Amino acid sequence: MAALPALAQQKGDWTSYGRDEGHARHSPLTAIKPANVSKLKKLWSYHMRPAGVTADSIPMPDGVPERFKTGFSASEATPLVVDGTMYLSTPYRRVVALDAATGKERWVFNFPGNDQASTRGVAYWPGDGKTGPRIVFGTRTGKLYALDAKTGQPAAGFGEAGAVNMKTPEVMNGTRAPLGMSSPPAIYKNLIITGSRVQEMPAKGAAGDVRAWDAVTGKLAWTFHTIPQPGEANFGTWEGDSWKGRSGNNVWTFVVVDDQRGIAYLPVGAPTFDRWGGDRKGMNLYGNSIVAVEAATGKYLWHFQTMHHDIWDVDLPAATLIDVKRDGRTIPAIAVMNKTAIMFILDRVTGKPLYDVKEVPVPTDTDVPGEQPWPTQPMPAKPAPLSRLTFSMDEMVQAPASLRATCDKIVADMGVVASKAFQPLRADSAVAFFPGSFGGIDWGGGSFDPATGLYVVNINNLASPQQMIQQPDGSWGLKGGYAYFLDPETGNPCSKPPWGELVAVNVNSGDIVWRSVLGANEDPALKDAGGISAGGPITTASGLTFIGATRDSMIRAFETRTGKLLWSDKLPASNYGTPMTFAMKDGRQAVGVVATGGFAFQPATADEVVVYTLP
Repeated sequence: MAALPALAQQKGDWTSYGRDEGHARHSPLTAIKPANVSKLKKLWSYHMRPAGVTADSIPMPDGVPERFKTGFSASEATPLVVDGTMYLSTPYRRVVALDAATGKERWVFNFPGNDQASTRGVAYWPGDGKTGPRIVFGTRTGKLYALDAKTGQPAAGFGEAGAVNMKTPEVMNGTRAPLGMSSPPAIYKNLIITGSRVQEMPAKGAAGDVRAWDAVTGKLAWTFHTIPQPGEANFGTWEGDSWKGRSGNNVWTFVVVDDQRGIAYLPVGAPTFDRWGGDRKGMNLYGNSIVAVEAATGKYLWHFQTMHHDIWDVDLPAATLIDVKRDGRTIPAIAVMNKTAIMFILDRVTGKPLYDVKEVPVPTDTDVPGEQPWPTQPMPAKPAPLSRLTFSMDEMVQAPASLRATCDKIVADMGVVASKAFQPLRADSAVAFFPGSFGGIDWGGGSFDPATGLYVVNINNLASPQQMIQQPDGSWGLKGGYAYFLDPETGNPCSKPPWGELVAVNVNSGDIVWRSVLGANEDPALKDAGGISAGGPITTASGLTFIGATRDSMIRAFETRTGKLLWSDKLPASNYGTPMTFAMKDGRQAVGVVATGGFAFQPATADEVVVYTLP
């Protein structure tokens, strides 16, 4: 990889969404530590929303409740800091560069038309000695942009006026289907590696292929087909021609790169439609698989499928490079999880599991005609599943009475029934599948502390009680659309707590070391219930874990070794990205978050970037 300047690395920069391309979300900084974290104070804040933006100027889909029309837009972004400058995409059609010590604007890039940068942030390419550093990102309309990192102007020589149209014929499958990017790309040497955001229904649409682009010119360098084509490895896991023109099987979170070994890891999501597979019988590779390819060429190396024939929308949102210490040696590994929060720890060179994985029989009974659920699913001997996988009706929440009454009405109105692990959906009832499509884990993923061997991740225990119904064209879809087993006003789930937890796994032993309740509730009856979270944690070499992610608009610091809560502070709104930490030029360490709200079933209510440091 074209190396970042050594000085910048020593300053403790945060150079990508996961700090580095391995997405460990771990910082070597130690100035903020368990002994002084309670003294953290706000240093500065920056408002992302430009003057004149109102609720009327932010379009909302039809049917959105009035309480969501606040005049603010949601962000899942994690800022980058390189050599004293913070780079950030905002949900207001702007990308900005700020002085990391003061929050003052250095430059602003305004999008032409109605386009929008990926909601999770931008990537930084350090240049190649001839070409200077660039800020690169995708947009919701399928453009790939490169900006001069110093000026914010479109990068000269990159595509057309600094942008490349990613909607090329080979991925569009002859359609006008949507294709864009919700996450920043990965960087490997002079390549920009992109996933994509595509439709979840109908089945036919834009392909979810992963591609690499020249960081200087924007020219396409390689394409990896996430649905194997004739003549390619692993072709034939789709019945008949069901692979043709299929959408889904996309990397909508983060491509992970091992710079030293030149390997890119592609966490591929579910096929379309992700609740019904009657028109795509088979294992459906590379759906729900981690795929290793040569980062320079896109050549297939190996894959591991975490879920066969996905009919629950469990995707594969988490992949993190880790090191496992065993028998006196260090094994380069990768930890991957789909939304079920079942963690697979694999040798990152060979793809072989480091803890035994068995194919376990799972329920296959369904009343949906034509569906053929896969009869087994992979289950590791260690670690144990991090979130709930089953539900019985006697596990309904008991208090407070108002929540139980709301939940009882949901059960009666929707026909909610109990579920076993990996139980297929049905047409005669709403199976309370755990964890639901919001996930035991989601895009936030986890953080790995190499000193302790602990992988720390936030999990949800929340069901999706969804029922199938036949569509006019003969296919099957969701009756009433997406649904969650919770009170829509409070966001409190209908199952017994805990609902939200922060969990630490020792990757060297496969054991769950601790669980801490994550999130607070005002009702005394829910004191230890936790809450639904979205976003993820970071760790630091001083032994701290920072996380926002919760509905209560708090940022918290935990002791990484024990899970003990050490500090918290109220944000202007919930942080649904990932915190980050960096060193300022005067040597002080800072922690930054983007606080907008707007996920976990609540509206966006703020627009601030908030930075903390020690007095």
